[in-house]
Amino acid sequence: MSKTSSYVSRQSDEQGFIHWTDEENQIWSELIRRQLSCIEGRACNEYLDGLKKLNLPQDRIPQLAEVNAVLQQATGWRCAEVPALISFDRFFQLLANKEFPVATFIRSREEFDYLQEPDIFHEIFGHCAMLTHPAFAEFTHRYGQLGLAASKEDRVYLARLYWFTIEFGLLNTPEGLRIYGGGILSSPGETQYALGSDVPERHSFNALDVMRTPYRIDIMQPVYFMLQSIDDLFDIAKLDLMALVQQAKALGLHPAKFPPKQKQAS
Repeated sequence: MSKTSSYVSRQSDEQGFIHWTDEENQIWSELIRRQLSCIEGRACNEYLDGLKKLNLPQDRIPQLAEVNAVLQQATGWRCAEVPALISFDRFFQLLANKEFPVATFIRSREEFDYLQEPDIFHEIFGHCAMLTHPAFAEFTHRYGQLGLAASKEDRVYLARLYWFTIEFGLLNTPEGLRIYGGGILSSPGETQYALGSDVPERHSFNALDVMRTPYRIDIMQPVYFMLQSIDDLFDIAKLDLMALVQQAKALGLHPAKFPPKQKQAS
């Protein structure tokens, strides 16, 4: 969540309908067709099952009401229309209320392959399919409740938990390594890199280690954490996560696996 955004979210009308342009719908169509091909044999079965339930259109951007109808029946969640950027307080508040924030803009052609800000393609295609699964939904809800009550300093440690699960989590299945994190599933480059490259490290999930692992949002991830089952998220949600935050603070961060980001000249 950076301080400035080059995008402006579209506002829904009185009926909750967002009027997308033909070009925006075309960008969605090209993104989803490309990514559906890319995730074959790489996405976890729970994600693919959720995708079937959502039945996302390929020729246009879905309306949030269409997605909400499926989510509410499956797990009691819904999407919340938000501006391109929201505060951390608002972010945690929404998750605590079982509302997943969806910024109602779609990337430009100039940023077709990658953008740092989460757009509607990232949020809907990357995350909403997993929100149909009870374990993923419960973990996300619990995360929102904890974040809402946490201090600014503690939220930094919780953010790593979110990053290495909801955004960049891997699953070690009997069929092989699979993806459940939306940050990977909405990115063709990271989808192929996360499973097909020998560059990144892949560790078994440990909540304390995760909270101590630095990350950067603008590079391919050097480290991923693997669950053995998506239902592990139920168990993680039941941990005393704020006690683990205090342990992580006392122990300090692991050494970063990446160079520091270069500051741009002003």
